[in-house]
Amino acid sequence: MGNDFFMWFIIFWVCVLLFFMSVGGYFMFRKFLKVLPKEDGKSKLDWQNHYVDSSRHLWTDDSKTFLDQLVSPVPTAFRDIAKHSIAARIAQVALENGANEVTRDHCIEGYILATPRRDYKSLTSFLEKQQIDYSAYKHLLN
Repeated sequence: MGNDFFMWFIIFWVCVLLFFMSVGGYFMFRKFLKVLPKEDGKSKLDWQNHYVDSSRHLWTDDSKTFLDQLVSPVPTAFRDIAKHSIAARIAQVALENGANEVTRDHCIEGYILATPRRDYKSLTSFLEKQQIDYSAYKHLLN
């Protein structure tokens, strides 16, 4: 009787550990894919860093505060990574438009473009709840 309990206890913990290692491996693999160089020799992470560094002087206090507001629904553990990815996309939009500063419109457009398609429903509900007008960018949600 005691041996059966111990055997099931060990099997349970083996399954739990395999599950956690699988989840961790999945996220590590995703990070690995971001670091692989593309055809131009730069990885997705290199491009994100390039856009963030190139646009540092364009960010105003208002746009930084607005970015913080946009990333607020992201869980705290992932918020810094999400903020960097979204800021890179916003910076890309601003730089491609030749802007003198990052505006709220750049932030909204970059936020929509940086958000995966599967999260569009929560994105639109968040924007509506915050009373942020995104009507000019609805075409990006298709």
